[in-house]
Amino acid sequence: MQIVYEDNHLIIVNKSSSEIVQGDKTGDTPLSEIVKSYLKEKYNKPGNVFLGVVHRLDRPVSGLVVFAKTSKALSRLNEMFRTNDVHKTYWAIVKELPKKPEGTLVNWLVRNEKQNKTFVYDTEKTGSKKAILDYKVIAHSQNYHLLEIHLHTGRHHQIRCQLAHMGCPIKGDLKYGSPRSNPDGSICLHSRYVEFIHPVSRETIRAIAPLPEGKLWGAFQD
Repeated sequence: MQIVYEDNHLIIVNKSSSEIVQGDKTGDTPLSEIVKSYLKEKYNKPGNVFLGVVHRLDRPVSGLVVFAKTSKALSRLNEMFRTNDVHKTYWAIVKELPKKPEGTLVNWLVRNEKQNKTFVYDTEKTGSKKAILDYKVIAHSQNYHLLEIHLHTGRHHQIRCQLAHMGCPIKGDLKYGSPRSNPDGSICLHSRYVEFIHPVSRETIRAIAPLPEGKLWGAFQD
């Protein structure tokens, strides 16, 4: 766990691809509990530590996760995420170069809970939700391409399934069409940057997550 930003109301953490944000059926210790332990120790707090989860990242995805340290911050951040007032930028490594160097993808997504997978359609279907993202090719390595992605909606597996539908599955993402997994079980999707107005102080908060270690991401280091 790497802390990128912290004040009295918020803590922003750079999550590794192996960590889960909240507890699940695996029984692995979630990031939320690790952050609570850190706060308890750092501030010598007796009893339970308050920590609010305002959004999640899929387990194989790395990058920024915002937590609330107070109930006031939690309720306001929940509303900001709901109204898309938290601006997140993702970086994704893909093998296939998109036909256009930049564009907007508009699709309709249907989530299958049983398969934990989202299916993409070009037209509206029963039970579907509209999904919109902007992408731009920002760098190339010898074998791969780096895309920068801005979400207009926050749907289940949205970036993963929309890029795959475009013919550009994310490196390592077997579920959405990548031919091979990454050795560490990650997929090459990274929550790189977040910007929002602080829910209490009203200052602009900007945070950048350092890239994961390894050759693939290393080819795109600044």
